[in-house]
Amino acid sequence: MRRGRLIGLAVALALFLALALQPGLFTPLLSLLVEPGTPLVYTRQSLIALAVWHIAVVASAEAVAVIVAVALGILVTREKGAEFMTLARMTSNLGQTFPPIAVLAMTVPLVGFGFQPTFIALAAYGLLPVFENTVAGLRGVPATTLEAARGMGMSKRAILMQVELPLAAPVILAGIRISTIINIGTATIGSTVGAKGLGEVIIAGLQAGNAAYVLQGAMLVALMAVCFDLAFRSLERRAFA
Repeated sequence: MRRGRLIGLAVALALFLALALQPGLFTPLLSLLVEPGTPLVYTRQSLIALAVWHIAVVASAEAVAVIVAVALGILVTREKGAEFMTLARMTSNLGQTFPPIAVLAMTVPLVGFGFQPTFIALAAYGLLPVFENTVAGLRGVPATTLEAARGMGMSKRAILMQVELPLAAPVILAGIRISTIINIGTATIGSTVGAKGLGEVIIAGLQAGNAAYVLQGAMLVALMAVCFDLAFRSLERRAFA
């Protein structure tokens, strides 16, 4: 299973790099989608540069989402913080309650166009999977294990850092994986407010009625999501097997 996953990752990564660095290799396929004479390869921006921007906004937003969501998950699973569960769940659910495009519409007047509104929308959208998995992971730690840790004289902080979080880590990492994959697809809408990313290719295709551009952008985003999904799954098995 692990070998098959690594082979799948290598194939997906190779296809992604080929499409980003040498899109001309795919012109026979793209030519089937448009009328003769229609541009086939998006050349306004470097595809690999757009992919790097796409990853950058997702990674930065995901980092904030993970920090906030894990902190909230720890808080509400403590005895003194349990009363904040409803508030924490409402906070982490904000991104799912409001569509990302609505968050963009609300944040653009405040922070302007480009990276910032996309970052805010993705950070909010990525909270819920990480928060819920953090809570589930921490609550899933066996009570007998916690009792044994207390019996050894470990402090609450030591129990959290050395027992609870390591045992909950596989579930938390699964939440981070889900959140990241969701945001890789969601980040495409950032191009509607001037953020650089692969959504720029898709939107350019939609505006020009060019299905070849749309397919290029969609394939790159899909392959990126597959690469990250397989990489996270391999990390989960390698780290927690």
